[in-house]
Amino acid sequence: MGAMDVQLESVAKLNVEVLAQGSLLFDGNHTAQKINGFNTDDRERFEKGSMKYGCAHYRRRCRIRAPCCNEIFDCRHCHNEAKNSIGIDTMRRHEIPRHEVQQQVICSLCGTEQEVRQICINCGVCMGKYFCEVCKLFDDDVSKQQYHCHGCGICRIGGRENFFHCSKCVLKNSHSCVEGAMHHDCPICFEYLFESTNDVSVLPCGHTIHENCLKEMEEHCQFSCPLCSKSVCDMSKAWERLDMELASLSDSCDNKMVRILCNDCGAVSEVQFHLIAHKCQNCKSYNTRQI
Repeated sequence: MGAMDVQLESVAKLNVEVLAQGSLLFDGNHTAQKINGFNTDDRERFEKGSMKYGCAHYRRRCRIRAPCCNEIFDCRHCHNEAKNSIGIDTMRRHEIPRHEVQQQVICSLCGTEQEVRQICINCGVCMGKYFCEVCKLFDDDVSKQQYHCHGCGICRIGGRENFFHCSKCVLKNSHSCVEGAMHHDCPICFEYLFESTNDVSVLPCGHTIHENCLKEMEEHCQFSCPLCSKSVCDMSKAWERLDMELASLSDSCDNKMVRILCNDCGAVSEVQFHLIAHKCQNCKSYNTRQI
């Protein structure tokens, strides 16, 4: 990291021609410094077409040539959506693995095909203000605060200073740690979370799920983790309302006792049978099951 920091700090002294000779790892914090170090012509070339090209996944000034089918796409995700869709014959469906992305890129402004680099060798335009040489990732939208996580081996968004890489579960610190929590499919839509471009939520139990999938669950009144059945949010107010509702209902099975397991705290209790719900005697949750 020390060598990289020195390289980034000195980049403002370099002009576009020098930058074109090698690939550098840029992020939004250094972009302004580099632009200010250029003369007017260099700055215009650097900014030319910025945020005007790209796709729904990335704003960038280059396209990729897929190594698998030799076709040109805006990005790896565009290729995968086109070549692994339900409309494609099953024998011809395929995806580009993350670390087998492009070896060649095509400048969106001048059309020059070249080896992966940040600065076009022909027109000198910057093909992405954020560029990761490891992931071969370009993006002009640096508001995402992209950074390369060496622990994950991929680029993340949200700012390096806001995240902590847990070597056990790959999630932020101060959490319920579930080993390999990000190396699983979303329990609702089954997309592989580690490589997903959609926002991921970490449940109180430590399991992970797409944020949109979680919202859809809540819209259908599902408030327990699909994997372990623990509550996904604070349900205390709901339990209080259920207390009042059950108190107003008569129960014809007053003498029948049943054993229940609480999904939230794991306690086993013996309670009076009720047709509607059973309350945990330990944590007062109604998220229970009869055993």
